[in-house]
Amino acid sequence: MTLSRLDLFDDVAVRLDGVSLRYDTSEDILSGIDLVLKPGSFSFLTGASGAGKTSLLKLLYLALKPSMGEVSLFGRPTSRLTRDQLSALRRRVGVVFQEFRLLDHLTAYENVALPLRVLGRKEASYRSDVQELLAWVGLGERMHARPPTLSGGEQQRVAIARAVVTQPDILIADEPTGNVDPEMGSRLMRLFLELNKRRGTTVIIATHDLGLVRQVQAPVYRLQHGLLVQDVEYSDGTAVAGRRRSDPAKAK
Repeated sequence: MTLSRLDLFDDVAVRLDGVSLRYDTSEDILSGIDLVLKPGSFSFLTGASGAGKTSLLKLLYLALKPSMGEVSLFGRPTSRLTRDQLSALRRRVGVVFQEFRLLDHLTAYENVALPLRVLGRKEASYRSDVQELLAWVGLGERMHARPPTLSGGEQQRVAIARAVVTQPDILIADEPTGNVDPEMGSRLMRLFLELNKRRGTTVIIATHDLGLVRQVQAPVYRLQHGLLVQDVEYSDGTAVAGRRRSDPAKAK
């Protein structure tokens, strides 16, 4: 019997239960966050600068540990897992970092191919896929350039290609269109949607760009004063606001 890419334990891709986060002795950056993302869902995360969007995403891809509460991926509470088990989960998550995190000594092609090399793939098995992906993000003629010679928008597109090249189970993107023009932003959104629809990848995108949000009829989560509120925003720009996701009693 062939199972789906998400195994039998994976009825929920992401779950946050009562999650709070604070740095050192500061006040909570995030407070009592409850969130459930089903496998194959597509969501947006919005909020003002400094609202904690990047911090919340870091919790999702296990770069931070919560001060309180539990983060679960694929049905597994991460606080109970060993280092090797956490590493195995992280390999199922693709991340588009706001600061790109490209390796300057590698070409654009080599940066995108790096996750596949780490997985032990031979170049002959992925060369055409990496080249096609770079062409899709408009870098077919720049694949041998190194990051210091690329513009900010070009570096961002390399980072996006690297995040999706493994066709991850979860894709977490932090302002993925922040340095590109609207036309390329729409093209990148089509790439995320194709990954979501064809591969069943769970996608969550943090963005300030409401124009981007309005391209897709999808749940919109908004961070406000450390709390998570769910809005439903439609392609015509109208919105129905919000339930506090940190208060299950009000979510009924």
